[in-house]
Amino acid sequence: MRARTAVLCSVADQGVAALTNILVLVAAARLSTLADFARFSAVYLVFTVLLGVSGAYAGQPLVLKRGAGEETRGACRSAVTFTVLAATVLGALLAAVCALVPGDTARALLMLGLVLPVVLGQDAVRYAFSTLQQPHLALTSDLLRLGCVLGALSVQDYGTSPARLIAVWGLSALPALLLSAALLHRATAGSPLRLRPMLRRGHLGQRFTVEFGVGNATGQLSVLGLGAVGNPLLVGALRGATTLFGPLNVLFTSATSFGPPILGRIGDERRRIRATAALAAVLAGTAVLWATVLALLPDSAGRQLLGDTWPVAADLLPATGSQYAAMAVGTCGLLALRMLDPRTTLAIQVVFSLTAVAFLAGGYVVGGVPGAAWGLFLGSLCKATATWIRVARLRRRTVAGDEDVTADVLPAAPGTY
Repeated sequence: MRARTAVLCSVADQGVAALTNILVLVAAARLSTLADFARFSAVYLVFTVLLGVSGAYAGQPLVLKRGAGEETRGACRSAVTFTVLAATVLGALLAAVCALVPGDTARALLMLGLVLPVVLGQDAVRYAFSTLQQPHLALTSDLLRLGCVLGALSVQDYGTSPARLIAVWGLSALPALLLSAALLHRATAGSPLRLRPMLRRGHLGQRFTVEFGVGNATGQLSVLGLGAVGNPLLVGALRGATTLFGPLNVLFTSATSFGPPILGRIGDERRRIRATAALAAVLAGTAVLWATVLALLPDSAGRQLLGDTWPVAADLLPATGSQYAAMAVGTCGLLALRMLDPRTTLAIQVVFSLTAVAFLAGGYVVGGVPGAAWGLFLGSLCKATATWIRVARLRRRTVAGDEDVTADVLPAAPGTY
């Protein structure tokens, strides 16, 4: 597949996956009472966290594999098998514990445990297809899943319990999983299955899982904490503003998760880094353009999107748009680091996630909610700067190492000893 087609398929696949999650929540809201939707949302949040952990542990190390040889095919087969087995064990434990706990939320969690191997397995196959440079197969699987889940939820009655909604949503992914498994088996038949290396100390997924926890949990908890001890408006305002930038989150996730196989087609390392820098510029420009479009929206259109939250969120658009532009540069910087040396990203994630929290709190103390938004921008800007400084240093070190090797193998010039 040509690189341009692969990029389009990867972005479209990530967009379909994100659209599926959004439409599931919309359908559940329309089918549930206020209390039941709150329970469904809580259980769905648990699934979202488990999905992120699964992608970080098994998916992101997988897409760093290069080539389509037997080793890569075996890694794809092993990652998917490991995800399904781990999800089965974890889901069984979750179901067993929740079976002993009364209440609608516990019953919904029990159903989540039962369908966990299906939903996490289907997502794991997407990473495998991306690694095998066949993103069109991942897109086909996600389109099938989108059609099945919407069809299944559309025939449910109003007042359906959260447990039933979770069961219907989870089982609707089964056709997509079966199709993906058949296609993956055809592509990886005969390749070795190695599960033990994924449990060994030093597996990249362990580092990426910590990065996921630090990068996501720290930001979420800091906003909630400031909302609890300070102004509750902070949470709604920042969440409303970031919701408007949901399409950019799709692009960033696509770059991080599915960018390495595409950029890996570029053989020369210098050209690969330049391509990543160009991608950073394109994504940052897209963020600025999107923020401009949102700022020009009529007030009536904004209220249709966010209701009463729109006026406060609209005031934060300059800060949030700047933050997303910086996030674009930082995301591509982390992508470049993972291609150069994937073990260098953990320290940056930890240090600058905590830095962002400090800027968030300091900005809120100085300037209230707008100050907190600009604090998040400064945190993202510092992180982006640090990532590309690290990329430059690693690149210089690589070039210096190549020059030393060349000097060792070249014959001595006349008159030298």
